[in-house]
Amino acid sequence: MAGNREFFNRRLHSLLGVIPVGLFLVQHLVVNHFATGGEESFNNAAHFMESLPFRIFLETFVIYLPLLFHAIYGLYIAFTAKNNTSRYGYFRNWMFMLQRVSGVITLVFVAWHVWETRVQAAFGAEVNFQMMENILSNPFMFWFYIIGVISAIFHFANGLWSFLVSWGLTVSPRSQVISTYVTIGIFIALSIVGVRALIAFI
Repeated sequence: MAGNREFFNRRLHSLLGVIPVGLFLVQHLVVNHFATGGEESFNNAAHFMESLPFRIFLETFVIYLPLLFHAIYGLYIAFTAKNNTSRYGYFRNWMFMLQRVSGVITLVFVAWHVWETRVQAAFGAEVNFQMMENILSNPFMFWFYIIGVISAIFHFANGLWSFLVSWGLTVSPRSQVISTYVTIGIFIALSIVGVRALIAFI
């Protein structure tokens, strides 16, 4: 019974990491990338997202609750899992370890980012270009955001590879090699989007 529950939790953890959390990450990066078009471009995109109907409901049940489960169960996996060199090749074993490390870094970053933006917005602050400009004007915070964004993107892209395997979508060695190259491409593309957005704010 415990084994079945753990199997279900791992499947749910994997699914939520891609849908909806991973999709939200991509959407968030795309919105932030509007900063490359200037202050007005970003503020218009941010305002559009803020004015979506049922925003509180969507944020709670589509973002925060799935993210909370993924984060808590992910910490459990990170601190109980052991690298299995007999199951994974050298490269994949490194990816296995980095997935856990990037997950912890991402959790710290997301918690701080939510505090600096969503929580402050609840106290009356406006989430706009100037807010991010003020945050990222501090060199330490800029590099903290760079590391955090890249960690989040890596965690998503590498987690997508694991998702495809665990859900039986890439079973053969050839399909897993192909998905490795695809997810590396996703990581590089999204990292460019994320870093360009951060640079645009300064």
